[in-house]
Amino acid sequence: MYSIGELSRRTGVKVPTIRFYEDKGLLPKPHRTAGNQRRYDDAALNRLRFIRHGRDLGLPLADVEALLSLEGARGPDLDRVHEIAERQLIDLRARITQLRRLEAELSRIAAACDGGHDHVCAVLHAFGDHSACLGPHDSKD
Repeated sequence: MYSIGELSRRTGVKVPTIRFYEDKGLLPKPHRTAGNQRRYDDAALNRLRFIRHGRDLGLPLADVEALLSLEGARGPDLDRVHEIAERQLIDLRARITQLRRLEAELSRIAAACDGGHDHVCAVLHAFGDHSACLGPHDSKD
């Protein structure tokens, strides 16, 4: 059995986050000692590792919850797992595209400065005037 602190150390998930996952029902309520301390078993440790890994992969909490609900599922029910993975991959590729646009625009802006300090800074001007950008690069574009 593990204390909440030990569970945190073993998974890298902060104690308040573990409590949050309990409140959300992602982790079952742990056994309590006579002193009212939480005690977690190996199943809780493995479940928390699953949650942490899903979050590290960028999955929204709702998708992690959906995956957890499919534990032990068989047959067509597993199509949902594939759908979640595919949607996450599509979202990731969209974010990569956005980040590449941001990188290109920031590279252009940084190169606009000649290093002189006797005039209006082109970099400051570029940050203040979105219309001076070469193309779309924010998350709404």
